[in-house]
Amino acid sequence: MLLFAGRLNREYILPVEGAPILDRAGGSPLYAAGTAAVWEKEIALLARVGEDYPNQWLENFNKKGIDTEGVQIIPGSLDLRSFRAYSENRELFRTNPVKHFAERELSFPKALLGYRPPEKREKFKTVRHPATPLATEIPDKYLQSKALHIAPLDFNSQGQLLTKFRTVNLKIITLDPSPRYMTPNRRQDLRLFLDGLTAFMPSEEELRQLFWGETHDLWEMAEELGEFGCLFIIVKRGRKGQLLYDVNAKKRWQLPAYTSRVADPTGAGDAFCGGFLAGLAQSDDPLRAAARGNVSASLSMEGSGPFYPTEILPGLAHARLDALIGLVREV
Repeated sequence: MLLFAGRLNREYILPVEGAPILDRAGGSPLYAAGTAAVWEKEIALLARVGEDYPNQWLENFNKKGIDTEGVQIIPGSLDLRSFRAYSENRELFRTNPVKHFAERELSFPKALLGYRPPEKREKFKTVRHPATPLATEIPDKYLQSKALHIAPLDFNSQGQLLTKFRTVNLKIITLDPSPRYMTPNRRQDLRLFLDGLTAFMPSEEELRQLFWGETHDLWEMAEELGEFGCLFIIVKRGRKGQLLYDVNAKKRWQLPAYTSRVADPTGAGDAFCGGFLAGLAQSDDPLRAAARGNVSASLSMEGSGPFYPTEILPGLAHARLDALIGLVREV
């Protein structure tokens, strides 16, 4: 079983093309799980939602082959709203939904009244968000998972999940950091995460923020983080693809983004993480796993929603994988 831990969202999206998306299931662990399901059959979620979270969504996850025993339903309602608007050149906007709906001459949905981006709501909070999965609420069967991916959460929550799964000697653990702690003054704290971690997967922006004012060389940054005890450092670079640094082999690989049509880039980075975890769980080859992540991201962006990749033609994912491998180059 592949396990994905993180926070679920209720999405409101003005995509690059097509009609607005109003109140759809989303969130980093769901996008990762949705693309992992292209490659692997046994998938599970670890998350928390309120009583107002639509039960039919959870039922749909199960129909898609995703185990939801680890989705805890807590008393009361939780504000899980997430707004995104994309311009024609794919620039992302997370604030002021009223403005963006007005610019497109669309009626503003009442469900977004009073909306504030999560980063604005939580900027000065030190307490855990109630939708964050807890290490004390993990079903026993999940402790026997083949591999775990931890999506962006606050530093302490990610640390507690890591500690819990390390006690049961889970061999494959990957982590996508939160931009909130990717700052120079927190870099040494990352030793707690990276020591024994399988793969650390920041975006290029997050990595540059972590080394702000010190170096512009992404490989130099990856090598320093590799000294903290992680096996693989992967830098997600959007339209520029990914960088993979194999710490033990001291090898550098550059993967170009698989060229595909972009309908909705939401969750593409998470899709990469899901594909990578599935690939690494099936093989010890980090390069081929990264290629699976790359292909997963391309499939995710061609449509919209966390489960779009599961609706593709059979064989398309593997055909893209074979084509991409030939484009990877060692640096």
